[in-house]
Amino acid sequence: MTAENPAMAALNAVLHEAREMDAPLQQRLDHIAQGVRAMNPDFADAVERLITRLASNGAGATAPAIGEFMPDFALPDEHGRIVTLREVLARGPAAVSFNRGHWCPYCRLNIAAMAEAQAEIAAAGGQVVAIVPERRKFAAALRAQANAPFPVLTDMDNGYALSLNLAIWLGTEMTDMLAGGGWNLPVYQGNDAWMLPIPASFVVRADGIIAARSIEPDYRRRMDIDDLITAIRQAA
Repeated sequence: MTAENPAMAALNAVLHEAREMDAPLQQRLDHIAQGVRAMNPDFADAVERLITRLASNGAGATAPAIGEFMPDFALPDEHGRIVTLREVLARGPAAVSFNRGHWCPYCRLNIAAMAEAQAEIAAAGGQVVAIVPERRKFAAALRAQANAPFPVLTDMDNGYALSLNLAIWLGTEMTDMLAGGGWNLPVYQGNDAWMLPIPASFVVRADGIIAARSIEPDYRRRMDIDDLITAIRQAA
């Protein structure tokens, strides 16, 4: 995001306020949503319509469930090194977090919150892997913005998300609004599909079985950090 765009600058300011709050993650995410509505009620209304459409279509309902095996992935990190779920789980249980991209303030806050909790996650015996459908330089920017000690992997063309039934098309209304506001997803993603993953978190045991999950067609909501830590502790 750049300061030259007034909308992005205002959103960055709201994100900064949310990051500085001494409050649970969802309360900080709600602060961003309230700021978005105050800045652009029309956009906030379009978000509600998108969420209603996704909910009515059962978006994410057929993604892997608790007790099922989490399919393996082989995705590049910001250095181009291929990371597989199998090698991650060889070190113990993991939280696999799907996020929309570096441009999404909710995703930036979510990843920052997981980074802030890294010591507790490690003490619980777990680790974190974040996944975005962006080119490596943007995934690297997201990791740097959050000061994340864990990898942020690139899922080009949402291939892995699609295999899990997590990818959705934004729709014409939202596409036009994001493009008009300066969010250039075709550049970020390297394609003009305007598809995104549904934000989701899977806590996966070392044997590959899903111990907990959170799938949020309402991208303004994410898995509570305390719940994530508890699930990792139980998985370990």
